[in-house]
Amino acid sequence: MDLQVISRDGEPEYAVVPWAQYQALLRAAGVARGPESGPVIHTEAEFEQSSSAGAADLPSLSQLGALREAKGLEVAQLARTVGISPSYLDLIESGARKPDAAIRRSLAWELGVAGWRGEA
Repeated sequence: MDLQVISRDGEPEYAVVPWAQYQALLRAAGVARGPESGPVIHTEAEFEQSSSAGAADLPSLSQLGALREAKGLEVAQLARTVGISPSYLDLIESGARKPDAAIRRSLAWELGVAGWRGEA
């Protein structure tokens, strides 16, 4: 993912991503927005409210492929980082296999999500 971090006083303050990647992230999050909608400015209060949302706001494992693509990661790259084979990650993305808790946590960590909806 092409990401620009803008800092103030040595601390990250803003993250800027290309429009196409922003749109992919929105799709992965289940938010539909067209380019005509223009940029979205979120306040800190809105961010905190969305961060403290319940489990219903977590992605499901069926969104794993979209989240991976939104991050600009190839299957093999994410699989290596998580410590599984690319073929096993393909099986997880297709819904043929359910990963154990450790793999779900690793996938969530690498993709920047809090966890997975409905996955115990």
